[in-house]
Amino acid sequence: MPFSSLGFSPALLPALLRAITEKGYSAPTAIQAEAIPAVLQGRDIVASAQTGSGKTAAFALPLLHQLAEAPAGSPRRVRALVLVPTRELAAQVGEAIVSLAQHLPQRLKVAVVFGGVSINPQMMNLRGGADIMVATPGRLIDLIEHNALTLSAVGLLVLDEADRLLDLGFGEELARLLALLPARRQSLFFSATFPPAIEALAAGMLHEPVRIEVQAAPQAEPDIVQRAIEVDPRSRTQLLRHLVQTEKWDRVLVFVATKHAAEIVADKLRKADIQAEPFHGELSQGKRSQVLQDFKLKAVQVVVATDVAARGLDIAQLPAVVNYDLPRSSVDYIHRIGRTGRAGETGIAISFVSAATEAHFRLIEKRQKSSLPREQVAGFEPVEVQAPSALDPAGTGGIKGKRPSKKDKLRALAAEK
Repeated sequence: MPFSSLGFSPALLPALLRAITEKGYSAPTAIQAEAIPAVLQGRDIVASAQTGSGKTAAFALPLLHQLAEAPAGSPRRVRALVLVPTRELAAQVGEAIVSLAQHLPQRLKVAVVFGGVSINPQMMNLRGGADIMVATPGRLIDLIEHNALTLSAVGLLVLDEADRLLDLGFGEELARLLALLPARRQSLFFSATFPPAIEALAAGMLHEPVRIEVQAAPQAEPDIVQRAIEVDPRSRTQLLRHLVQTEKWDRVLVFVATKHAAEIVADKLRKADIQAEPFHGELSQGKRSQVLQDFKLKAVQVVVATDVAARGLDIAQLPAVVNYDLPRSSVDYIHRIGRTGRAGETGIAISFVSAATEAHFRLIEKRQKSSLPREQVAGFEPVEVQAPSALDPAGTGGIKGKRPSKKDKLRALAAEK
């Protein structure tokens, strides 16, 4: 199915096709093929798709089409609002929209706003108004409170990575912003997962939505080799340094649990003459942007990041991801390893597994319906053994069919007392 068959008007199709071709798209992805016609028909959307599925273009193309068909008034007022959870995703979505809009006959102004930087330049940029706003919720509220813009003209709302918006604690901000939007609007809702809180949010803001759930076809799945290496916690940094040097990765993204760990691990790698930088939410936006730019240009070999980098970042031809600390959930695991093996490239994802985290990693494997052989690297063989817990005497980590029964747990607790 070509893009030309998705419902774009003949007047705007050449400009959009030119931009699509320059972006390297040859045919619509599954999410684009399903979402674009529905959005062009004015329908609300609730959509789920795998990472790297092309969902940004799935909402950006019909959004641009609708705005280009309806000329802006004077002064410009925000007519389309895209809310995202992180600064990096805001910047990437804004860049994608600008790129796709560049050949349209009508110039559309795109404003990208987020926290971590001075609000004054953003307020100055909005003096001439904007057609499209890409924003993180907190900074958008700040701008509204400074009377820099209103949302009374918004006819199209996009929530991108809605589950992540709630995970990061933006629930209250979302409620405030939704109250400022016109009741009659089109809403597009993209989320990787649909826990009860997300379903409730969708039910409250969408009108008879078209539900789209795209599962990656086997041939379209990222080509990622997953490995699990057993190692004691105290040896992880030395093993990481060894892998960087022996595997000869020109770049590797390393995930840790805390900003403190990001700083410590990056510092130890630098002392070993490896160009490494931490990346976490408490860095200034200028520093975060610089780290990503240096990483893309290969001036930095290793970025040690918290889960702030697990979604939204698109680093072309990133060869490897390492889970120095295991993610909290299987969903986070998928998003982390999805930073490699993108756009048809191959990648490798390595997880460090200790005796203490073995049970947790088995749970991740269970959710992913996979089982990875455990490897050991010469010189870094683990020596620690996890003592069985009173609540999990078999050390199964709660694997179904192997878990102790309630009576077993009560007996174990009684014996311990």
